[in-house]
Amino acid sequence: MNFALLLFLLLVLTGAVAALERFWLRKRRAPDVSVPWWIEYPVSFFPVILIVFLLRSFLVEPFKIPSGSMLPTLLIGDFILVNKYTYGIRLPVVNVKVLEVSQPQRGDVMVFRFPRNTSVDYIKRVIGVPGDVVEYKDKYLRVNGKPVPTRPDGAFYDIEPGLHMVQTQRFHETLGSHTYYTRHRNGQPPINLSDVERFPYRDNCVYNDQGFTCKVPVGHYFMMGDNRDSSSDSRYWGFVPDRNIVGKAFMIWWNFDALNRIGKFIE
Repeated sequence: MNFALLLFLLLVLTGAVAALERFWLRKRRAPDVSVPWWIEYPVSFFPVILIVFLLRSFLVEPFKIPSGSMLPTLLIGDFILVNKYTYGIRLPVVNVKVLEVSQPQRGDVMVFRFPRNTSVDYIKRVIGVPGDVVEYKDKYLRVNGKPVPTRPDGAFYDIEPGLHMVQTQRFHETLGSHTYYTRHRNGQPPINLSDVERFPYRDNCVYNDQGFTCKVPVGHYFMMGDNRDSSSDSRYWGFVPDRNIVGKAFMIWWNFDALNRIGKFIE
């Protein structure tokens, strides 16, 4: 369900009823006649819907993390806040940028509309910006020929769906102004070649058993999950166009299972 569109339609409906009541119906109703419910409710809800619509469209929008693709940075069940104006002011619903503010930077955690299905929102980390050459070979990341600073941070055991115990390695990675952890599953290849799809600008990428090299086209971004071996990202379905950007994730505001995460800023 497109919640932004639904909210917009509710705003238009309640706003139309409120305007009709203010400029026409009220003047024609006898003083001793009560306001019908079908007028009273929309008029009452219109200011609330307007405030929610403006806040959600131009300032911040809440999201819930549904998968483990961003582990260990974001946990399943984290409720996060996304800054809607950092990357520019966009018209609600159609998501057309009308005012430039700043551009996504390497290392940012960004919410965007999935290129294959724009009704679905994804969250990943920005690895490459327009013009960058992203290389991921033998699970080591390079951007424009320079290794991304990475150091091991220990081995861990995790339970995956199906109650399977798997051993993972955690790494401390620094990209741009962001320092964060990534997770790698032992024994997994850097990329599953059979899962790579055909996508726009696919010729910008070269794949082999060791990994891949991709040059990011103008107006696009290369995204990867921090859970490197359990993430469907730009390695498989391609680049994210600027027009698909929703905003920058910046804070965890709730998690029912881990209250200590409330208020944690996202690196």
